[in-house]
Amino acid sequence: MHSASYDKYPEVSVSGFDHHAWQGWPAIQQAVSKQLARSGKTVLVIDCYPGVQLEELHAQLIAQLNPTLTINAESARLSEQHLHDLLARNLTDDRVFGVLSCHELNEFFCPEKLAVAQQEVAEITEGLVVVFGPGAALIHSGDVLVYADLARWEIQQRFRRGELGNWGANNTDEDILRRYKRAFFIEWRVFDRHKTPLLKRADFLLDTNAEQPAMVSGEALRSALQQTTQQPFRVVPFFDPGVWGGQWMKDKFDLDPSKPNYAWCFDCVPEENSLLLRFGDVRIEIPSQDLVLLYPRPLLGERVHARFGAEFPIRFDFLDTIGGQNLSFQVHPITEYIQQHFGMHYTQDESYYMLEAEPGAEVYLGTKTGIDPQEMLDDLASAQRGEKAFDDEKFVNRFPAHKHDHFLIPAGTVHCSGSGAMVLEISATPYIFTFKLWDWGRLGLDGLPRPVHLEHGAQVIDWQRDTQWVTEHLVNHFEPIAEGDGWREERTGLHEREFIETRRHWFTQPVTHHTHGGVNVLNLVEGSEALVESPTGAFEPFVVHYAETFIVPAAVGEYRISPYGSGVGHQLATMKAWVRG
Repeated sequence: MHSASYDKYPEVSVSGFDHHAWQGWPAIQQAVSKQLARSGKTVLVIDCYPGVQLEELHAQLIAQLNPTLTINAESARLSEQHLHDLLARNLTDDRVFGVLSCHELNEFFCPEKLAVAQQEVAEITEGLVVVFGPGAALIHSGDVLVYADLARWEIQQRFRRGELGNWGANNTDEDILRRYKRAFFIEWRVFDRHKTPLLKRADFLLDTNAEQPAMVSGEALRSALQQTTQQPFRVVPFFDPGVWGGQWMKDKFDLDPSKPNYAWCFDCVPEENSLLLRFGDVRIEIPSQDLVLLYPRPLLGERVHARFGAEFPIRFDFLDTIGGQNLSFQVHPITEYIQQHFGMHYTQDESYYMLEAEPGAEVYLGTKTGIDPQEMLDDLASAQRGEKAFDDEKFVNRFPAHKHDHFLIPAGTVHCSGSGAMVLEISATPYIFTFKLWDWGRLGLDGLPRPVHLEHGAQVIDWQRDTQWVTEHLVNHFEPIAEGDGWREERTGLHEREFIETRRHWFTQPVTHHTHGGVNVLNLVEGSEALVESPTGAFEPFVVHYAETFIVPAAVGEYRISPYGSGVGHQLATMKAWVRG
């Protein structure tokens, strides 16, 4: 249905900077060389996100510049054991969960070695000095500054291929979940803090995601990000198989047919997704988090930025169990639990919007009225020990799931999607904080038992979320809000404990929307194509297709969505989410 035109590589076309980006090492070298002083002393600093391939950077760029002195900043890094000892509280012994790091990058370096490197740079009086690697700007601010960036999704692929360990750790053979944990809780937090001020003044950004690197001037990059905050845009979705994954996305989104399944699609998770920027003939890929870090106010709006800082708080993703299996039976931590144990300041409230559903599809949601909580926990513990299967029919509600149903899942509510469903998950963004309670006796794709966190889950289950309460508060609470010529608006949630508001618009004629000073996230949940445009022509018209998620920055203000192309003459629908005031 509808979605052969689903765009897997959406771009933002940047105006005015067609000749400010370069593709391939020779062109990059030439552009950097032009920026360097012709006489005297010049310090070129190439700071890097962890995971950038430093040997290639040195061979293909730095060595070609014939520097008088080259310093690899990692030579001043603390030893692996020293780093491990420093980070032990954040790493924890758990396979999945750590504690968010508040470290600054300079804490990971030896002060004496940094001082030696700084002195080496100071003693050079003529020629080119190159300082490179993660943390290079700690040694010198740079007469010319290049920032070499890398998307988190690419880092994860390198983890999986065994090409990459964590920064400062020789652990390419370690469990992938533990490597991801260290990156998520520590490295990415620390390096995002470090790179934000650098990107604000960098002369160039080096895109190291692909085999053929690309580079853009800092001026063009910052202008592109500013432009992006003034128009609707999409981030680059990524798709991943899973033990429970289905076949719907593979078919509808024209994905690799050789893969066994696709379980997840991160369709709008800016902390993990990439953003593609088009400068003439050159496409630059950056972490979309860079946009959040550099321009949070026009993107998020004053109110959302004041509450969440430089974090994008709304997540849209897909969970495909059509032709697959049940998700794990799970619960998310309540707010005080995630704050006290993991250092997150808000929790993973969420919802399941049914984009498609096969006959017989179900959602597991809340406990049955009158059960004994301890009996259920004992049953889960027996299942975890492998003594029996969890008796879900005795303890857990099952609700029939149909296309366009909406199930609300405030933290503390036990839940999972059954098989036969294509779920658009609309939620807050702390997306790894899932406490699995039962996984139907399965192994992961890596052949290992999937982590179950019953000890955490038992602390956060809200036992008042029983059959009656869930039915009254969490299942299909649709409320008519407004209607006009060829359109109607409905409130679909979320629950009052959740900070996200969701509205569904059905329309055959144009519908006017307004950001009201806060970022909007939308998905075209019905119909083949729609056009998003500015009533005043403030941005170029933007076409969206069935199942595509798009972001409308707070700065956009008023915008209009209309049936377009093959969608004309049919009823369409969007789901829109924003942060409540």
